[in-house]
Amino acid sequence: MAPSKRAEAVPPAIISPAVDLLLVGGLSLIVFVPLLLSGRTDLVLIGAGAQSMIAGIINMPHFMASYRIVYRDRASILKHKWASIYVPLILIAYIAVALWEAQRSPALVIAIVTVSGTYLAWHYTGQVWGMMASFAYLQGVSFQKDERLLIRTGLRILLVWHLAWFLYTQLRDPSKVEGLYQIVSAGTVVAFILGAVGLYRLRRRTGKNPPLRAVVAWLAIFAWYALMARDPKAIFWIQIAHALQYLSFPVRVEMNRTERSSFARHMVLYGLVLLGASVVVALVVPTALMGAVDRVFNEESGKSASILVLTFINIHHYFTDGVIWKISNPDVRKELFAHVRR
Repeated sequence: MAPSKRAEAVPPAIISPAVDLLLVGGLSLIVFVPLLLSGRTDLVLIGAGAQSMIAGIINMPHFMASYRIVYRDRASILKHKWASIYVPLILIAYIAVALWEAQRSPALVIAIVTVSGTYLAWHYTGQVWGMMASFAYLQGVSFQKDERLLIRTGLRILLVWHLAWFLYTQLRDPSKVEGLYQIVSAGTVVAFILGAVGLYRLRRRTGKNPPLRAVVAWLAIFAWYALMARDPKAIFWIQIAHALQYLSFPVRVEMNRTERSSFARHMVLYGLVLLGASVVVALVVPTALMGAVDRVFNEESGKSASILVLTFINIHHYFTDGVIWKISNPDVRKELFAHVRR
């Protein structure tokens, strides 16, 4: 039976065109742009308890979903040995030394938190490019070398801005990097122009508008960083937006790997396991480790323990994400786009 015209008219999607558009950055733009236009300087809006709940429901599951992909079977573990074995062991060894040293000095704790904060800049901008490439691929479009260079150079400028922002907001004396921060902040205008030119060249070459979901992903990161510039504590909302942007991708892989006969049951179980693991990792593990370390070492080491657990998860996730999500890899495309008819 030939597919209906209605079915043919629906563009390929990760979940659905509307859901994809909201998660990839549409929701960010809907919420963040009015906040920015409001002129407010306090953009977090909610208390610590609500932040913890939202992070547990949205942010932590995106870490667990990443782990599900890399640790799902022996073949995956052996295929990605650096992500599954070597990097975790290196981090565990470092954390053990940092906890011991924390009895006397927090230097090693501060060092790894700094690594995590700077690695985050690469992670955010890299994911945005991954979103753009994925949604372009779904619509049968590919970026040529010059278009890719323009857009990715703009994203690299944003990466440098994020690094400068991190130093400016975390150093005790931000005046040491204020000049750099101001210069790179002005450079974000150049980043926007470069990206816009890259997208325009794509349109001129193909005769079609760039994929909307790719454009929205690109626009969203400018809104994210504008929010962070206005209120550094608003990085909480950026973490949530980033997690939402990411989650549909491992969910789609899980959907593609699930038998139709047990689809609903499996996906409900998948969601419950992600949430359950998130609660354990976010609440139970740090608290238990903090108490254990406190008893073995001292109170300062105990306080550092919970920070180091979350730092471990962050750095490991950033590395894992860079390993398992390469759209140029045919195996990745096969798993992620198995539901798309070509």
